[in-house]
Amino acid sequence: MSKLNLVLMGLPGAGKGTQAQKIVDEFSIPHISTGDIFREAMKNETKMGLEAKSYIDKGNLVPDSVTNGIVEDRLSLQDVNQGYMLDGFPRNIEQAKALDQMTEKLGKKVTAVINIHVDPEVLVERLSGRFICKNCGATYHKLYNPPKVEGTCDVCGHHEFYQREDDKPETVKNRIAVNLKLNTPLIDYYEDKHLLYNINGDQDIDKVYADIQKVLKAI
Repeated sequence: MSKLNLVLMGLPGAGKGTQAQKIVDEFSIPHISTGDIFREAMKNETKMGLEAKSYIDKGNLVPDSVTNGIVEDRLSLQDVNQGYMLDGFPRNIEQAKALDQMTEKLGKKVTAVINIHVDPEVLVERLSGRFICKNCGATYHKLYNPPKVEGTCDVCGHHEFYQREDDKPETVKNRIAVNLKLNTPLIDYYEDKHLLYNINGDQDIDKVYADIQKVLKAI
Protein backbone atom coordinates (compact mmCIF):
# COMPACT_ATOMS: atom_id res chain seq x y z
CA MET A 1 0.00 0.00 0.00
CA SER A 2 1.46 3.38 -0.96
CA LYS A 3 1.32 6.31 1.47
CA LEU A 4 -2.11 7.78 1.99
CA ASN A 5 -1.73 11.43 1.06
CA LEU A 6 -5.37 12.39 0.83
CA VAL A 7 -7.58 15.34 0.03
CA LEU A 8 -11.09 14.98 1.48
CA MET A 9 -13.91 16.80 -0.31
CA GLY A 10 -17.66 17.10 0.15
CA LEU A 11 -20.37 19.75 0.35
CA PRO A 12 -21.67 20.98 3.74
CA GLY A 13 -23.82 18.26 5.30
CA ALA A 14 -22.26 15.42 3.28
CA GLY A 15 -20.85 13.85 6.45
CA LYS A 16 -17.22 14.72 5.87
CA GLY A 17 -16.44 15.25 9.57
CA THR A 18 -17.73 11.81 10.57
CA GLN A 19 -15.83 10.04 7.80
CA ALA A 20 -12.64 12.04 8.47
CA GLN A 21 -12.64 10.78 12.07
CA LYS A 22 -13.08 7.16 10.94
CA ILE A 23 -10.20 7.46 8.44
CA VAL A 24 -7.90 8.96 11.10
CA ASP A 25 -8.84 6.27 13.63
CA GLU A 26 -8.12 3.40 11.25
CA PHE A 27 -5.19 4.67 9.21
CA SER A 28 -3.47 6.84 11.86
CA ILE A 29 -2.70 9.76 9.56
CA PRO A 30 -2.85 13.40 10.69
CA HIS A 31 -6.10 15.19 9.87
CA ILE A 32 -5.09 18.61 8.56
CA SER A 33 -8.05 20.94 8.69
CA THR A 34 -7.28 24.43 7.39
CA GLY A 35 -9.28 26.05 10.21
CA ASP A 36 -7.16 24.22 12.81
CA ILE A 37 -3.80 25.01 11.20
CA PHE A 38 -4.73 28.68 10.84
CA ARG A 39 -5.57 28.88 14.55
CA GLU A 40 -2.35 27.00 15.42
CA ALA A 41 -0.17 29.25 13.20
CA MET A 42 -1.72 32.39 14.71
CA LYS A 43 -1.33 31.07 18.26
CA ASN A 44 2.34 30.21 17.63
CA GLU A 45 2.81 33.58 15.90
CA THR A 46 4.61 32.05 12.91
CA LYS A 47 5.44 34.44 10.06
CA MET A 48 2.52 33.17 7.98
CA GLY A 49 0.26 33.04 11.06
CA LEU A 50 0.86 36.72 11.83
CA GLU A 51 0.23 37.62 8.20
CA ALA A 52 -3.05 35.67 8.21
CA LYS A 53 -4.09 37.36 11.47
CA SER A 54 -3.58 40.82 9.93
CA TYR A 55 -6.24 39.97 7.30
CA ILE A 56 -8.62 38.16 9.64
CA ASP A 57 -8.56 40.98 12.22
CA LYS A 58 -9.74 43.40 9.51
CA GLY A 59 -12.48 40.97 8.47
CA ASN A 60 -10.82 40.33 5.10
CA LEU A 61 -10.32 37.03 3.28
CA VAL A 62 -6.84 35.57 3.67
CA PRO A 63 -5.14 35.58 0.23
CA ASP A 64 -4.18 32.28 -1.41
CA SER A 65 -0.46 33.02 -1.05
CA VAL A 66 -0.77 33.12 2.76
CA THR A 67 -3.08 30.09 2.95
CA ASN A 68 -0.69 28.14 0.71
CA GLY A 69 2.25 29.16 2.92
CA ILE A 70 0.51 27.96 6.08
CA VAL A 71 -0.38 24.61 4.45
CA GLU A 72 3.18 24.17 3.16
CA ASP A 73 4.59 24.87 6.65
CA ARG A 74 2.26 22.19 8.05
CA LEU A 75 3.09 19.62 5.35
CA SER A 76 6.82 20.08 5.90
CA LEU A 77 6.55 18.69 9.45
CA GLN A 78 7.77 15.17 10.25
CA ASP A 79 4.43 13.76 11.41
CA VAL A 80 3.07 13.77 7.85
CA ASN A 81 5.94 11.73 6.38
CA GLN A 82 3.80 8.58 6.51
CA GLY A 83 0.67 10.21 5.12
CA TYR A 84 -1.88 12.98 5.74
CA MET A 85 -5.46 13.99 5.06
CA LEU A 86 -6.20 17.57 3.96
CA ASP A 87 -9.67 18.89 4.73
CA GLY A 88 -10.81 22.36 3.58
CA PHE A 89 -7.87 22.79 1.20
CA PRO A 90 -7.56 23.29 -1.73
CA ARG A 91 -10.62 25.54 -2.17
CA ASN A 92 -9.87 26.65 -5.74
CA ILE A 93 -7.74 25.73 -8.77
CA GLU A 94 -4.92 28.14 -7.83
CA GLN A 95 -4.61 26.45 -4.45
CA ALA A 96 -4.75 23.01 -6.10
CA LYS A 97 -1.85 23.94 -8.39
CA ALA A 98 0.11 25.35 -5.44
CA LEU A 99 -0.54 22.09 -3.57
CA ASP A 100 0.87 20.12 -6.52
CA GLN A 101 4.04 22.23 -6.46
CA MET A 102 4.62 22.11 -2.71
CA THR A 103 3.93 18.35 -2.39
CA GLU A 104 6.20 17.67 -5.37
CA LYS A 105 8.95 19.68 -3.66
CA LEU A 106 8.38 17.96 -0.30
CA GLY A 107 8.11 14.48 -1.86
CA LYS A 108 4.56 14.10 -0.46
CA LYS A 109 2.37 14.13 -3.59
CA VAL A 110 -1.37 13.60 -3.23
CA THR A 111 -2.27 9.94 -3.86
CA ALA A 112 -6.08 10.21 -3.79
CA VAL A 113 -8.94 12.69 -3.58
CA ILE A 114 -12.03 11.34 -1.82
CA ASN A 115 -15.20 13.22 -2.74
CA ILE A 116 -18.26 12.37 -0.64
CA HIS A 117 -21.06 13.10 -3.06
CA VAL A 118 -24.64 13.77 -1.99
CA ASP A 119 -27.32 15.34 -4.19
CA PRO A 120 -27.50 19.07 -3.25
CA GLU A 121 -31.30 18.83 -2.79
CA VAL A 122 -30.84 16.05 -0.23
CA LEU A 123 -28.29 18.23 1.55
CA VAL A 124 -30.76 21.12 1.75
CA GLU A 125 -33.24 18.74 3.42
CA ARG A 126 -30.55 17.41 5.78
CA LEU A 127 -29.31 20.83 6.80
CA SER A 128 -32.55 22.80 6.89
CA GLY A 129 -34.58 20.20 8.80
CA ARG A 130 -33.35 21.33 12.23
CA PHE A 131 -35.69 23.23 14.56
CA ILE A 132 -35.58 24.14 18.24
CA CYS A 133 -38.10 24.35 21.09
CA LYS A 134 -38.64 28.01 21.98
CA ASN A 135 -39.15 27.21 25.64
CA CYS A 136 -36.38 24.73 26.59
CA GLY A 137 -34.01 24.74 23.59
CA ALA A 138 -34.37 21.02 22.77
CA THR A 139 -33.23 20.37 19.20
CA TYR A 140 -35.17 18.30 16.65
CA HIS A 141 -34.87 17.37 12.99
CA LYS A 142 -37.93 16.90 10.83
CA LEU A 143 -36.45 13.83 9.10
CA TYR A 144 -34.04 12.26 11.57
CA ASN A 145 -35.28 13.29 14.98
CA PRO A 146 -38.87 14.59 15.01
CA PRO A 147 -40.76 15.05 18.31
CA LYS A 148 -42.66 11.90 19.38
CA VAL A 149 -45.91 13.85 19.12
CA GLU A 150 -45.98 16.26 16.19
CA GLY A 151 -45.87 19.90 17.32
CA THR A 152 -45.12 19.05 20.97
CA CYS A 153 -41.69 19.18 22.60
CA ASP A 154 -40.71 15.79 24.12
CA VAL A 155 -38.83 17.53 26.92
CA CYS A 156 -41.13 20.29 28.18
CA GLY A 157 -44.43 19.80 26.32
CA HIS A 158 -44.42 23.26 24.72
CA HIS A 159 -45.72 23.83 21.19
CA GLU A 160 -43.63 26.70 19.86
CA PHE A 161 -40.53 26.04 17.78
CA TYR A 162 -38.13 28.19 15.79
CA GLN A 163 -35.30 27.80 13.24
CA ARG A 164 -31.88 29.45 13.50
CA GLU A 165 -31.01 31.75 10.57
CA ASP A 166 -28.22 29.31 9.57
CA ASP A 167 -30.72 26.46 9.28
CA LYS A 168 -33.32 28.23 7.15
CA PRO A 169 -33.72 26.66 3.67
CA GLU A 170 -32.76 29.86 1.79
CA THR A 171 -29.53 30.28 3.81
CA VAL A 172 -28.68 26.60 3.39
CA LYS A 173 -29.36 26.69 -0.37
CA ASN A 174 -27.08 29.69 -0.74
CA ARG A 175 -24.29 28.07 1.29
CA ILE A 176 -24.48 24.91 -0.82
CA ALA A 177 -24.57 26.89 -4.08
CA VAL A 178 -21.41 28.80 -3.08
CA ASN A 179 -19.61 25.55 -2.17
CA LEU A 180 -20.78 23.81 -5.33
CA LYS A 181 -19.34 26.62 -7.43
CA LEU A 182 -15.98 26.22 -5.67
CA ASN A 183 -15.96 22.41 -5.72
CA THR A 184 -16.98 21.70 -9.31
CA PRO A 185 -13.77 22.92 -11.03
CA LEU A 186 -11.69 21.06 -8.41
CA ILE A 187 -13.54 17.82 -9.06
CA ASP A 188 -12.82 18.20 -12.80
CA TYR A 189 -9.19 19.04 -12.05
CA TYR A 190 -8.61 15.90 -9.98
CA GLU A 191 -10.64 13.73 -12.34
CA ASP A 192 -8.29 14.75 -15.17
CA LYS A 193 -5.36 13.69 -12.99
CA HIS A 194 -7.04 10.29 -12.28
CA LEU A 195 -6.90 10.95 -8.55
CA LEU A 196 -10.63 11.37 -7.87
CA TYR A 197 -12.80 8.77 -6.13
CA ASN A 198 -16.49 9.63 -5.84
CA ILE A 199 -18.19 8.05 -2.83
CA ASN A 200 -21.97 7.90 -2.54
CA GLY A 201 -22.68 9.84 0.67
CA ASP A 202 -26.43 9.28 0.51
CA GLN A 203 -26.35 5.96 2.36
CA ASP A 204 -25.81 4.68 5.89
CA ILE A 205 -22.69 6.16 7.61
CA ASP A 206 -21.03 2.74 7.94
CA LYS A 207 -21.75 1.89 4.30
CA VAL A 208 -20.18 5.21 3.22
CA TYR A 209 -17.11 4.33 5.26
CA ALA A 210 -16.96 0.79 3.85
CA ASP A 211 -16.80 2.32 0.35
CA ILE A 212 -14.02 4.71 1.42
CA GLN A 213 -12.14 1.84 3.09
CA LYS A 214 -12.27 -0.19 -0.11
CA VAL A 215 -10.68 2.69 -2.05
CA LEU A 216 -7.97 3.38 0.54
CA LYS A 217 -6.99 -0.27 0.90
CA ALA A 218 -6.67 -0.61 -2.89
CA ILE A 219 -4.28 2.36 -3.16
